[in-house]
Amino acid sequence: MLQAFKTFINRGNVLDLAVAVIIGAAFSKIVSSLTDDVIMPVIGKVSGDLDFSSFFVRLGPIPASYTGSPTSYAQLKAAGVPMVGYGQFITVAVQFLIVAFVVFLIVRAANKLFEKPAPVPVPGDAADVAVLKEILAELKKKGA
Repeated sequence: MLQAFKTFINRGNVLDLAVAVIIGAAFSKIVSSLTDDVIMPVIGKVSGDLDFSSFFVRLGPIPASYTGSPTSYAQLKAAGVPMVGYGQFITVAVQFLIVAFVVFLIVRAANKLFEKPAPVPVPGDAADVAVLKEILAELKKKGA
């Protein structure tokens, strides 16, 4: 069992996958910061100081012991109030689009980098080659 596990781990694909997961996790934090700290505030400013994180619909009552703001999504969520945070969903959707676009660019660049040249077509029997074969066949007939 241990030997099979060592063989599995020593495969190049497993190591590549592990590296990809680690880099993906780090990249996810970068994208989250880019979205939360740069893109969404700019979109909010352009759209009239809208704060997407405050877009939500409460599905249940606020507890009587709650002392925070009734318009704060983060505070209400921490208090356990059931909500649909569609502003947070918009933010996550933008993050997804950024990641998908970056992956698209990486795959496109990799495809160009590792692109195999088109195979050179093997010339078929061209008309002149066919005529030469006919002449050769006639000469062989006459010589025989």
